[in-house]
Amino acid sequence: MKFELPPLPYAKDALAPHLGPETLEYHYEKHHRGYLQKLEKLLAGKPLAERTLIEIVRESDGAVFDNAAQVWNHTFYWNSMTPKGGGTPGGVVRSAIESAFGSFDRFRKQFVESAVGVFGTGWTWLVQERDGRIAIRATEDADTPLQDATVTPLLTCDVWEHAYYLDYRHERPRYVETFLDRLANWAFVAENLEPARAKRSA
Repeated sequence: MKFELPPLPYAKDALAPHLGPETLEYHYEKHHRGYLQKLEKLLAGKPLAERTLIEIVRESDGAVFDNAAQVWNHTFYWNSMTPKGGGTPGGVVRSAIESAFGSFDRFRKQFVESAVGVFGTGWTWLVQERDGRIAIRATEDADTPLQDATVTPLLTCDVWEHAYYLDYRHERPRYVETFLDRLANWAFVAENLEPARAKRSA
């Protein structure tokens, strides 16, 4: 299988001033594309190359896992943001957040704390658990909720330094707050929610 780098879902300047075009150019073209190119070299001529990206993430380890997971994580991250996004969501997403956390403000506080608390490099995720409730999970390095087949990823914030340094320097808290307040793609979260699973747990 030939893997291709999915195009960004918006122009590289579309998230400005919250994330500038230089950040997206550097992050997408150097890091995301770089992981894909390394993955292709690692899989060349191997049976695993015929599997889907998600299967590779779940069935591999070492350098193959690291690069496959980073390709998937980054694609998910780009879709987790949208121009003029963020703020308090409505509809099913707001209901799910309030059910799990009591209020959006409590969710926001816990999400920021989780992202800021990741030591070094990693990700903070909003996920839907097996019982249908949503929760916050943090992963380090290339780790991803895909490793747990009972969990559905809903949204992610990349807290590797290259995701925000050009715009925020060392101010990770301000970057994460801006992600939630100005960039988070709540429509994408709504698409990823599994209503049947949530209904069964009610």
